[in-house]
Amino acid sequence: LRVCALRDPLELRSLVTCPMLALVLLAFYGVVSQPNDAETWSLFAAKWLVPFALYRLAAYIFDDERSLLRFETFSLIVLAYLSLTAIFFMVDAKELIFPRYILDESLGYHADRARGPFLQAVANGVTLNLLGLIALNSFRRKRLRGVPGFLFLIALPLAIVATKTRAVWLSFALSILALLFFSPSRRLRRVCLCFVIAGILGLASVVTFADHNTSLGDRLEERGPVMFRMAIYQAGWEMFLQKPFTGWGAADMQAELSKRISDFHQDQFFFHNTYLEILVQYGLVGLLLYLWVVVDLFKLGRKQNQSLLRRDSDLLGSQFRKLWPVLLGVYLLNGSFVVMNYQFVNGFMFTVAGLLLAQNRRIEAPEPNPLGS
Repeated sequence: LRVCALRDPLELRSLVTCPMLALVLLAFYGVVSQPNDAETWSLFAAKWLVPFALYRLAAYIFDDERSLLRFETFSLIVLAYLSLTAIFFMVDAKELIFPRYILDESLGYHADRARGPFLQAVANGVTLNLLGLIALNSFRRKRLRGVPGFLFLIALPLAIVATKTRAVWLSFALSILALLFFSPSRRLRRVCLCFVIAGILGLASVVTFADHNTSLGDRLEERGPVMFRMAIYQAGWEMFLQKPFTGWGAADMQAELSKRISDFHQDQFFFHNTYLEILVQYGLVGLLLYLWVVVDLFKLGRKQNQSLLRRDSDLLGSQFRKLWPVLLGVYLLNGSFVVMNYQFVNGFMFTVAGLLLAQNRRIEAPEPNPLGS
């Protein structure tokens, strides 16, 4: 509505747009073959349509400093809520968890973990990791400081541990270490060092003093899910070799996968790998389009003319562009262990990409000539 009211021109020639639009159309073609399946439409929206729409619209909505500050404030509020919810779950203070449906074991997956309102521990953990990196950028700019900043340093590592998800633990550790060793900001390196210390102390205290969290060690040593995923990966690769170019489609893919997995008994099987699922479902064409999207996402944050970028004290300063590859790395690494069907994660990542797109347009736009020549 805002774009229509202000008559903003819709520019379709930009990074990410072409391959993402092609993926939306490719996925839509598969969805219309199952028009009465509500889950298929939901996945189509969560994986392709809504992220693409948010990416395009964010470039027009968040076009000034005030709107960017509101987006940052929203991110910090969500981070605080998710962190508190995860910690309440870990210390068994479930009477403080809101909304109550989070505790319903018949809904979603991993009811024994801090899964938050997303009802999936990985979705909760990836969101905490991404929002935590945004908060680190706020801490570097001194927008997050004092008591809230101190509580943030303590709460986030504990919330990450509470997810009991190895992929989330790995991506969080790698992202913090990457910033600790390669960030040009001394303040950011110091806070990452504090994260490392707080994480070690928090993990040690949880394992030592909380009897109901002794499952953390068992979770690290658990091998059943690894064997299950290896069987899924092998079956998926064999399916790809049968239809390498066109793929199987959503309906045939699930039916064929269920036939090939005989050692495990479940109602549905998932690939637990975003790239393998795209390869099997859409073939090489789909995977190449997705890789095109990934390359364009990295290009969005490439180094621009420093004099035209926002100040480092602003949300999208030059330092943020150095943080963007880390955000993408967290997203892509977790995509190697799960299928990114998570609405909030996809929406948030592509919204931030839209913010960078808007800034790139402002930088590349020719300055008006006051003499008209």
